[in-house]
Parts: sequence; structure tokens; C-alpha cells
Amino acid sequence: MEQHLRSDHHGLERPAPDLHELERGKPRLGKRLAPYGLIGPGGLWLAIFFLIPMVAMFLLSLETPVPSQGFKDLGYRFTWHLGEYATALSMFHTQFIRSLVYAAIVTGLTLIVGYPVAYWIAFKGGRHKTTFLFLLLLPFFVSFVIRSLAWQFILSDGGIVLTALERIHVLPQGFHILSTPTAVIAGIAYNSLPFMVLPLYVSLEKIDRSLIEAAGDLYSTPRDVIRKVILPLSVPGIFAGFLLTFIPAVGDYVNNDILGGTNTTMIGNVIQRAFLNDQNYPLASALSFILMLVLLVGIILYARVLGTRQIEEYL
Repeated sequence: MEQHLRSDHHGLERPAPDLHELERGKPRLGKRLAPYGLIGPGGLWLAIFFLIPMVAMFLLSLETPVPSQGFKDLGYRFTWHLGEYATALSMFHTQFIRSLVYAAIVTGLTLIVGYPVAYWIAFKGGRHKTTFLFLLLLPFFVSFVIRSLAWQFILSDGGIVLTALERIHVLPQGFHILSTPTAVIAGIAYNSLPFMVLPLYVSLEKIDRSLIEAAGDLYSTPRDVIRKVILPLSVPGIFAGFLLTFIPAVGDYVNNDILGGTNTTMIGNVIQRAFLNDQNYPLASALSFILMLVLLVGIILYARVLGTRQIEEYL
């Protein structure tokens, strides 16, 4: 018969498990539920103010008009009708394309103007960086509509800008800019500039200055330092600014109402009029969902190409 002998080396023996230690090793129910409790308020906020309205709007887009009893106007009934999406694309594809083009131009202009501003504040601002950022944001303490009306006054035919340029013969007499794509793009770009400058400033401020000094020690010219060191390291801020600028610019309608005309109508104007003026809720909802889908596809493609880990802190 085999007989198991106890080892003389007590260190090799496995001690009996302590029930108290086992209980301490098990995560408590409260600890397991703590992460869900932390995300609960934010998730509830998104559910109430984003998810539920999106579902309601989607259901509206599937309704069809029916005569209301006792009223001359039309009511709507849920019928799983998808025809509004085809109508939206066939009737307003020009406004969709125009909005995307305007938003792309606005994003490019704000990047060209905003990058030097963010660079100067980050590298040359010194102890006054906070003051410069405050001055950059100071005009935006005024209402969005009032700022757009100010642009209307500046760009009007009898305004101080065009009148002065016509007097010194820089512009021909009778030149006008209101009700043109230039006026709309200028207004949207002005209102979108801080959304480009701020993420650019954050990305430039986080660049390790020793890398720039090392590039100078390796006989790099200032142009090479910007092109090979600063610009690549600021790419996350550039793309974060792109998202924060491009997406609101596509859906803008206030600047076109104030500065534009019939030939500059954007998809935001179509949606606003369908909702508020025509009360055509299925068509307006379909237009909104198509616009959101186009933007969502663009963001997903961007995320797959660049990734989102590096830009989350800038958004």
C-alpha cells in the first residue's frame, strides 16, 4: 500500500485556506456596481435628451399625412412609410452637397487662420496665455444671432468696409457681397474659429519643448522644425478641430438666413422650414436622419484611419 508521508520541509506544505481571506478576495457587490453607478447620470442624461428624441424623430420620419377630423390641416399616422427618405434625397440633394462644400471651406479657412493664432499663444504667449485665450473668446459672450447681424451690417452695400474699399478704388462701384456664398462662408467661419483654435492650442501646448530644442541642436531650420516636429505632433488637435468645426457648420442655418439668399440655401434651412413653417415633420425628420447618417459615416471612417485615443482629450 502507498503511504503519503508528510514533507520535512514545512515551507512546501500548502496552508489551509482562510475563510476570511477568501471573503476579502471576493469583490463586494457595491464595488462591482460602482462603475455602473458612476456612468449612470451621464447615461441617463444621454438617454433622456439624445436617445429618446432620436427614436421619436425616427418614428416621425415613418409617418404619413392624413386629414385630421374637424380641422383643415393634416395630421400624421405611423405607417412605416419610407418614401420621405427618397423624397428628401431627390428634392434636396443640392442643399446637401452645398452644405458639405461650405463646411469643408469653412474648416479649411479656420485651420489656416487658427493654426498661427494657436501657435503664437502656445509658444509666444508666455504668462499671458490665459489673457489671450480670454480675448479670443470675449466676442462669443455676445449672442450668436447678434454677431451674425453685426456681420450683416459690416458686409452691407453701404457698410463701412465696402464703402471704404470702393472709395480707394480697391472694389468697383456697386460691388455687393451679401446674399452670396462668400458672405455665408465668412459668417460661419467667424463663428467657428474658436472651435478650431482651442483644440489646436491644447495640442501645441502639450508638445515637449525639449523635442524642439533637440531638433535645433541637430541643425534643423525653423521651417523643418515646424514641418517635421510641431505639425505631426499637433495632428490630433487638427482633427479634433476638424470635427468640432465641420459638424456644426454643415447644419448651420442662422448665418444663411441673415447673410445669404435663395441661391445659398443650406440643408439646415430646409430642415428648419420643414419643421417650423411647413410643419412637415416626416420630411424634416428624414432630412435630419440622412444628414446625421452622412456625418456618422464620415466620423467612423475618420476614426478607423486615425484612431480616437489621441484626440479624446481635445474634444
